[in-house]
Amino acid sequence: MNDVLVIGGGLAGVEAAWALANNGISVTIAEMKPEKRSPAHKSDMLAELVCSNSLKAQRLASAAGLLKAEMELLGSVCVECAKECSVPAGGALAVDRDKFSALVTEKIKSHPLISVECREVTEIPEGNVIVAAGPLASDALAENIKALCGGSLSFFDAAAPIVTDESIDKSCAFSQSRYDRGGEDDYLNCPMNKEEYETFYNELVNAESAELHSFDKKKGVYEGCMPIEVMASRGADTMRFGPLKPVGLRDPRTGHRPWAVLQLRREDASGTMYNLVGFQTNLKFGEQKRVFSLIPALKNAEFIRYGVMHRNTFIDSPRLLNSDFSFRGRKGLYFAGQITGVEGYMESAAAGILAGLNMARYLKGEEPIKLPEITMLGALSNYISNETVENFQPMGANFGIIPPLDELIRDKKLRYEALAQRSLDFYKKLLSEERRGEDEE
Repeated sequence: MNDVLVIGGGLAGVEAAWALANNGISVTIAEMKPEKRSPAHKSDMLAELVCSNSLKAQRLASAAGLLKAEMELLGSVCVECAKECSVPAGGALAVDRDKFSALVTEKIKSHPLISVECREVTEIPEGNVIVAAGPLASDALAENIKALCGGSLSFFDAAAPIVTDESIDKSCAFSQSRYDRGGEDDYLNCPMNKEEYETFYNELVNAESAELHSFDKKKGVYEGCMPIEVMASRGADTMRFGPLKPVGLRDPRTGHRPWAVLQLRREDASGTMYNLVGFQTNLKFGEQKRVFSLIPALKNAEFIRYGVMHRNTFIDSPRLLNSDFSFRGRKGLYFAGQITGVEGYMESAAAGILAGLNMARYLKGEEPIKLPEITMLGALSNYISNETVENFQPMGANFGIIPPLDELIRDKKLRYEALAQRSLDFYKKLLSEERRGEDEE
């Protein structure tokens, strides 16, 4: 069967290669380490965990737990190795990172259909290729990808937090577009009176920021993007003339213009998630939760993504990729991992699995796997390929991107358990049908 080149030996790359090889297709992984490293990498092994050793929650009634359960059903090598190398971490799946990378490397290199070449790829060659270069792709490769994508390559310096729609206190918010332009109430407005604003402001300017990696500092991540806490430090009213300006808005509860207004913008077409407009931030996650929850409408907010600031290269996937991670502009080219706009260790690995499985099906002349949005991986793959998504930013696993249940379950734990069970029921049916088809052949 045709050879496939996988560019990158991180979590997405090894998963893609594993899926291909287990489908009888020979694979070459091109990994630039140890010949060349990004400033973030220290180990010569594959599947290196650069930051945390935690792969997040294990419980099924969590987005991270459901994603790992789905990956396991699809034959994930990373989840298998993580469980073998786990360390005590409460309800999370955490690993001895050196043992984890060593075990993944051993499994990959011992597979008869996988070869690993230590070399830098500076441009995407012709043929069947999966690009899993990660967010810290080398400069030469990044420029080549940028040219291929027509300039649609983002150097992600900042992102605002995202909250779930159901956790917003609608009694303290109102829908209206500023100046009533456009005919639709596109924004959800979270007003503050003078006292509420001053409390929020004082806590914000005294909140603790996260420390940037040294390689992020070198890239000058603050250029062109101003964290909300930096803006606030320039004066008590600076935000009120920026992202919190109340001009053109009227609170229906009072009939007057608020002192300050945070606007929330839909993150997806269905309106299950909202972005805090203009709230790029480098505050520690706990501080974001504490300070931003001082805004009355967000007092019970569930944050499904906190604001971050760091270097992260990703393509404009909604305009460039299909939900099977294939590139719309060229047959036989797939992307996988964080470069597609999924965010997180397991999200990247899961994207690698789906890219590898679909490349295998492409080479065999079969239809791609298109997972429905009721599954966590299906929801992620649909998000990154959804052309209605504007201002595209990376997204991790969360229940906010999955369609709600037909029945209303108020208890969050029971609701998440039901969402997870719905997903796993789909996988069981899918795998059962595939086994039946193989038996008939």
